[in-house]
Amino acid sequence: MTKVLIVSDSHGLTKELEMIKQRHRVDAMIHCGDSELGMDDKEMAGFYSVMGNCDVDTRYPEEQTIQVSGVKFLIVHGHLHQVKSNLLHVAYRAEELGAQVICFGHTHIAGVEQKGNQLLINPGSIRLPRVRKEKTYAIMEWQVKEEITVRFYSVGGPELEALCYVATL
Repeated sequence: MTKVLIVSDSHGLTKELEMIKQRHRVDAMIHCGDSELGMDDKEMAGFYSVMGNCDVDTRYPEEQTIQVSGVKFLIVHGHLHQVKSNLLHVAYRAEELGAQVICFGHTHIAGVEQKGNQLLINPGSIRLPRVRKEKTYAIMEWQVKEEITVRFYSVGGPELEALCYVATL
């Protein structure tokens, strides 16, 4: 079973990031920006991360693609792709790069949506959630990429089962 931890919009939190990292055994960790931490800060160690609109460390890339167990990910914050108005821009960018999974933040709204053969995941925010009161992050897991499960968790630990999503790519 391959597992990828996805977090976003932590806005300066450190002990919560460390706690989440310690809680789960995963194959990769993604931070979708607005960590407000430096790339060299120990809390960011191990994360594939990108620059958010509140980040000041200019060494973060604006976007990043990674491959995990045969699945290609596009990681962006989303502010440069207008994700607050629609997901078309980021979906087109992922298509250009051949990415099947798009991880983004910026809206602070936890959710997952499938558009054709693309899976768009926003883990929400572990500091300032919108729409839901729970501070959230996500874990995507799969054995074969044709059946992917995305689970959302609150910072306190419990899974938010109502947000669970099963996709086939």
